[in-house]
Amino acid sequence: MKLIGSSTSPYVRRSRLLLADTPFEFVDLNIYAEGRDALRKANPALKIPLLQDGEQTIYDSRIISRYISSKLGLPALSWDEENQITLVESVNDSLILLFQAGNRSGLDIRQDVLVFNLQHERIASTLSELERQVVAGKFASWNYPAICLLCMLDWALFREVADLSPYPALLGFVEQAYQRADVQATSPR
Repeated sequence: MKLIGSSTSPYVRRSRLLLADTPFEFVDLNIYAEGRDALRKANPALKIPLLQDGEQTIYDSRIISRYISSKLGLPALSWDEENQITLVESVNDSLILLFQAGNRSGLDIRQDVLVFNLQHERIASTLSELERQVVAGKFASWNYPAICLLCMLDWALFREVADLSPYPALLGFVEQAYQRADVQATSPR
């Protein structure tokens, strides 16, 4: 298997962590510079990660996780776990949009504009729910939803795109996850 992406992407890191005990090739691209052409050739959706396994190519991290789980015989996700991932992805997508708008495009993401306001609202609402779920022990097992949560939170800290200080359980979750060697080895820093 070959995983193509960026070492700083939270979506790519999920797949790397899911494959932590499986041999695979990782191709690290800078998708905003020289790696853009390689991405264009590999994935018409221009998204990372991309998984190639023999003749099979998969273009999306959530589908990649299903493929890897099936291939490795991992248990299927429950509906509650699927919902956890949806919550994580909603925050992740909003954070990335704000990062690209502010840090990459130079826009003022604090201005009173609908698209930015919606992202800020989604982030606050969803982080509060994720905080509640962590406190309730819903992410106590190291499984794919926990991997997704860690990757999103750590990326937010790495890129300094969200103030996580109001969420002590989420910060504690990241601190605890960093005791794992695979988490340390895939750090975006």
